[in-house]
Parts: sequence; C-alpha cells; structure tokens
Amino acid sequence: MNYDRYYTCDLVNGEGVRVTLFVTGCAHACDGCHNRSTWDRKSGRPFTAEAREALLAHCANHDGLSLSGGDPLLPANRDEILALCRMFKQRYPDKNIWLWTGYDYEEVRSLEILRFVDVLIDGRYRKDLPTSKPWRGSDNQRLLKLSRGSARQED
Repeated sequence: MNYDRYYTCDLVNGEGVRVTLFVTGCAHACDGCHNRSTWDRKSGRPFTAEAREALLAHCANHDGLSLSGGDPLLPANRDEILALCRMFKQRYPDKNIWLWTGYDYEEVRSLEILRFVDVLIDGRYRKDLPTSKPWRGSDNQRLLKLSRGSARQED
C-alpha cells in the first residue's frame, strides 16, 4: 500500500484532534473528487513499517485516527489497513477510528477491518448532491456509527 500524506494535527476529518492518513488507490473515480491525486495506487510513498510506527506514535496525544484517500477499502489496501487498525486499537483501545470509503456499507460490511472502525462514512462522492452535513462531501454519503457488527446511521 502507498500513501499520499498524513496530517498529525487534523481538526476537520472527524471529531476532535486527529491523525489523518490519505492512502492512494481508488477505483471509484468520482467526478469532482477533491483528492484526485490519490486515485493511482502506485503513486505516493510506500507505507512501510517505519511510516506506520511514526503515524501510530503521533496518535498518542490525539483523539483518534482518520483514514481517507483514495480509498482505504480498495482491495489492494485492505491488508495494510487491517494491520494498521488492529495495531491502533491494541495501542489505543479507548480512541476511535473514522474511515471514508466510496463503497456502500452493504458492500463491505463483512470485512474484518470494520470490526475496528468506529465511524464509517460510505458512498461515492456525488458533486450533483451537495450537502451541509458534517464530514460528508455529498448528500448521499452516510455517517454510520459501527458497533459489534451493526451500523447506526447519524444525520
């Protein structure tokens, strides 16, 4: 897996002060996407063990981890994202993970990754459906609070 960048003090991608990782690779190619530079999964830098450890260390004094892109749930990214989520929750069991994906929850609900994700923002970006809802780019996207295999939609 490659990544484009990460922010060590992010106030806009989820509640509280967060560390946000932008992975590369996205198969959705949504018209009007704000992160078009992350579509090519071969772009960016390799997400090495050293990069993962540095990112996790930055999370110590923050409220949680946010995963965006690209698409963290692109099949080529799933193994690394699962490993990262597992390590994060082992190290910081009381902190939360937010994840943005172009897939609908129903398409990915069985992924083990989602056992570690607390908030999922799902659905492809649609520039023809603007929204004023927080943390979403378009009105079709849902903010789902995940818990023990179930999802509760928030407005």
